[in-house]
Amino acid sequence: MLPVSAQAWWNEDWQFRKQITLDTTAVGADIAEPLTDVPVLVRLHTGNFGYFLDIMAAGEDIRFIADDDKTPLEYHIEKFDPINEMALIWVRIPELPANAATRSIWMYYGNAAAVDAQDAAGSFGAREALAYHFMEGEATPRDATAYGNHVGEFSAALDPAALIGHGVVFDGNGALVVPDAPSLGFTPEDGWTWSAWVKVDAGQSGAVLLERGDAAGWLSLTLEELSVIARVEADGTLLAETPGNAALSPGNWHHLALRLQQGRLALFLDGVETAFVETELPPLQGDLRLGMAADGEGGFIGALDEMRVSNTARSAAWIQAAVSGQGPASSLLVYGEDGQQEGGGESHSYFAVTLANVTVDGWVVIVMLAIMAAISWVVMVSKGLVIRRTRKDNARFQQAFVRLSAGEVDALDDDSLDEDDDGNDSPLLTALSGRHDHFESSPIYRIYHAAVQEMHHRTARAVGAQAADLELSPQAVNAIRATMDSALVRENQKLNSQMVLLTIAISGGPFLGLLGTVVGVMITFASIAASGDVDVNAIAPGIAAALVATVAGLAVAIPALFGYNYLSSRIKEISADMRVFADEFVAKVAEQHS
Repeated sequence: MLPVSAQAWWNEDWQFRKQITLDTTAVGADIAEPLTDVPVLVRLHTGNFGYFLDIMAAGEDIRFIADDDKTPLEYHIEKFDPINEMALIWVRIPELPANAATRSIWMYYGNAAAVDAQDAAGSFGAREALAYHFMEGEATPRDATAYGNHVGEFSAALDPAALIGHGVVFDGNGALVVPDAPSLGFTPEDGWTWSAWVKVDAGQSGAVLLERGDAAGWLSLTLEELSVIARVEADGTLLAETPGNAALSPGNWHHLALRLQQGRLALFLDGVETAFVETELPPLQGDLRLGMAADGEGGFIGALDEMRVSNTARSAAWIQAAVSGQGPASSLLVYGEDGQQEGGGESHSYFAVTLANVTVDGWVVIVMLAIMAAISWVVMVSKGLVIRRTRKDNARFQQAFVRLSAGEVDALDDDSLDEDDDGNDSPLLTALSGRHDHFESSPIYRIYHAAVQEMHHRTARAVGAQAADLELSPQAVNAIRATMDSALVRENQKLNSQMVLLTIAISGGPFLGLLGTVVGVMITFASIAASGDVDVNAIAPGIAAALVATVAGLAVAIPALFGYNYLSSRIKEISADMRVFADEFVAKVAEQHS
């Protein structure tokens, strides 16, 4: 168990914290320049976080603290679902270093008395003029920034299975219109940036992704087959258009950004500038329209998520940070271990972290395996005690039988013992609490007892007659042999009773554990697909937790396998001793009394 950090605890009212590293190096997000006021997306799911039950129902006790472990950070929750163990939280990072360094923040949780401290407006800098999360429950999309640039017209539909929580889906007949506002204005000196995540399933001709302007100046972003084209017009004349280098791939989410700055218009696809054109930019004002042109033409068919507008020209590093921090191959955030406040912030052990990530179906399988393990151990221990007592009583009986003279083959039999009652007694109770003064736990004695009783039934015994005086016909000898064989079979059945439970544990335990692992892996990948985080730190905890079921299955099967083989070998030895005794007894009786 390793400490998460040597730093002091931010507030003792919070019981837990999680370290989150912002990796801007070439190995991580590869951010080329330092950035300020960057909203980053924290994705929590079963793959990287297993303590949703330690958080309040709506995440009211969540707090984010800077790397100094003192300064609170503004944040807001887009989605918090403790039942399905998924959360999407936006956190504003005041300073994001360039690719020569990493920086950590802390997420604190676990305070039942905390009040909600979300600040959606404070989660964005002053240059972020519009941010649509398309959150669940919104009748129309609402702006999360302080400017409140909410949608004025909305005839598309919300998509619950978008890249980041909910998105919006266009069917060719719907549109999204944002009314013009001063905060959305464009000046050549400051520049202007629009960005969103876009997905299409097929190429389209003239589909409107974005348009804005009036007679003085017009900007449009359209889809020509699978290529995104940006056009600028002034007074009805086309000034410039970008080449078709920004090509989308069908069925995949792509980050698309349009940047306007003095004398230049550029398109970024997945964080890389793929098309640009040098041109004078006319003044742009008016409503922002997505999905369909104002004249009802150019219906777009596809999905869109996390739309942003900045009233400044965002740098390539800023756009790359958005791609690295939000996309399906997120590499900006690295999720570390969870720490607990007691003991100076000592972290959960790796084993505890793994168990905490086990899903409900995994626990069902593990509980079933625990019951199976308990049964197998009870069988092994009880069988071991019975076989140990059986071997001792067999040895005592055989030693006593060898000392008998030729005329005393029935001398060891106790007529007061009732065979049926002996057969109904629990072998374990007999082994633990029996008197054992007359070989009560010896199956060889019980075979002998059955043979002697049959021998007495086959011939009348005069008062005072000796065993040597008995005369047995060949048919009687065969009857005695048959009686001993049947007794031997019953004794073997007793010895092998409940052994089938061990074979079930041996063969069924690993398969049941494998079932739990497969289901756990399926849930992990489904959760990752829903949250969009596919980095190894997101996958590893869920896979490790899923493998717990397989470990549990092997923990059931391996001891049962060893125990079964050991007990089977001892049962075979006892069975062989019974067979040998039966043959010797019949031979001796046939020789002496025929």
